Amino acid sequence: MRKVIGTLVIGLVVSVAGGRVAWAQAAPAAGAAQARTTALALLTKDLPNIEGKEVTISEISYPPGFASPAHRHDANTFVYVLEGTMQMQVGGGEILTLKAGQTFYESPSDIHATSRNASATAPAKILVFMIKDKGKPASRPAN
Repeated sequence: MRKVIGTLVIGLVVSVAGGRVAWAQAAPAAGAAQARTTALALLTKDLPNIEGKEVTISEISYPPGFASPAHRHDANTFVYVLEGTMQMQVGGGEILTLKAGQTFYESPSDIHATSRNASATAPAKILVFMIKDKGKPASRPAN
């Protein structure tokens, strides 16, 4: 089943075109270059059976050693690691290290405390599915 879902996700990424969009304000980890994450908006679609809600799908690329500051999404957020190794943490929870093919979930009330490329030498890329209030930003600072 996992292979089927991964194949569907990859197929969706390949078949949907989009443009570059802003994502969480980001800062390099200690010693990392002054690079930023890049976000490619793949899809934004109203959910007709859930008034006022939309789904967004974005591909986020993290340069080596890069970490985003704490932020929140105010959305049901589903993350699928496409390549590389990411470290993720919500609130005071455990820091999870995720490799390609693994997933992560954030609830609308979570603070995304850690979102970091675990490698100092290789880029990482994630696919992000969000169900959120229509027209609201994908991310905002934690405080």
